[in-house]
Amino acid sequence: MSIAGAMMVPHPPIMLPEVGRGEEKKIEATTKSYEKAAKLLAGLKPETIIISSPHSVMYSDYFHVSPGRAARGDMGGFRAPQVSFNVDYDSEFINALARKAVKDDFPAGVLGEKDASLDHGTMIPLYYINKYYTDYKLVRIGLSGLTLPDHYRLGQMIQFISNEIDRRVFFVGSGDLSHKLLAEGPYGFAPEGPKYDERIMDVMGRAAFDELFDFDESFCDKAAECGHRSFCIMAGALDGLDVKVEKLSHEGTFGVGYGVCTYVVNNDGNVYEDRQFLYKWERKMGRMLDERRANEDPYVKLARETIESYIRDRKKPALPADVPPEMKSDRAGTFVSIHKEGRLRGCIGTISPVYGCIGEEIIENAISASTRDPRFNPIKADELGSLEINVDVLSPAEDISSKDELDVKRYGVIVTKGYNRGLLLPNLDGVDTIDEQVAIALRKAGLSENEKGYKLQRFEVVRHI
Repeated sequence: MSIAGAMMVPHPPIMLPEVGRGEEKKIEATTKSYEKAAKLLAGLKPETIIISSPHSVMYSDYFHVSPGRAARGDMGGFRAPQVSFNVDYDSEFINALARKAVKDDFPAGVLGEKDASLDHGTMIPLYYINKYYTDYKLVRIGLSGLTLPDHYRLGQMIQFISNEIDRRVFFVGSGDLSHKLLAEGPYGFAPEGPKYDERIMDVMGRAAFDELFDFDESFCDKAAECGHRSFCIMAGALDGLDVKVEKLSHEGTFGVGYGVCTYVVNNDGNVYEDRQFLYKWERKMGRMLDERRANEDPYVKLARETIESYIRDRKKPALPADVPPEMKSDRAGTFVSIHKEGRLRGCIGTISPVYGCIGEEIIENAISASTRDPRFNPIKADELGSLEINVDVLSPAEDISSKDELDVKRYGVIVTKGYNRGLLLPNLDGVDTIDEQVAIALRKAGLSENEKGYKLQRFEVVRHI
């Protein structure tokens, strides 16, 4: 047995009559779609239901799988404590998944339980499922701050365990869409909101799961989406399988997007290469990175060769003799930025020159960015082939009297107050206004966004990619 089917569903508490008290009638299409999806699940008779929820325990670098034999929860936080749930967990599945994560050195498991109670991202799907089907055990999984492909990889592991322990499984990808659809909505409006909803419903409605990886992180953040990573795990659980998809509904009545799609697996025993979406995407990205490496300039080439030498052999390379003359003669602050699968993986730099020349500055900062950025674990050797590297060479900082002298595309900013200092590079994805730029620099300096009396400086960069 394996994955029998899946559904993508939202989790607005207001859709429950006990919570909505009449307001739920305004999203009747979502309710009807939920009922249809729950009936479909019941017809497939899964032994185990797996729910990925944005409101379960979440870590930046780890997928939490709820441990134990059972759990309970209720909607008391939404004025409906009478709506309660008691579930039995599939302990065998959970333990098998945790063992495979250890074996594969994948950051997932049962560690770090903060709250054993069921969250509403889990309970709302169960509310409808339990109307038609109760003969199941549950596996509850939280999301993480890891990359979208990593979420898909977790889904692939779930499919593997389903086969290994011969379990008939139905996957529920719980998640709302954009929270920025209407100005009068609780979260306001952003132009990215409706664009996200239209695009995600198109992708999920075609089951074109490789396109999930093409959503830019800053675009998703501006749209204030909720369920994208949840959908990526679900997609991974369906990797290589032929599915019949039905797009049931999409609503944004309250300014938040609610989308429902169902997927029924054709369990013919075949694996379809054209539906191995992560493999396809990795090949595409590999070709792009190979092309990028072939055309990278000497600054980026030096940073990359330094990172590869230090990660593989723990050796700091000497400055090559054939670098451009200015890299050996000029001095400047530099920043080395490393991305992997669309997400920042490390960034360390110097505001002003510390070492003898730009080349030495790049070598030292490349080592620091790959191994000493406190936000990330050190880069591993098996990651080297998937890294995108940029090098910024900074001009000397100049004092300015106000934010009016800044330009987010042209200038980076430095804020200083006493011993606190924060820097933000220019022309960064997701940073579109001067106020955003300064606010982020203040946070990096450990200062409040409402701080007074700080010093402002600006600088320009030459960005090498």
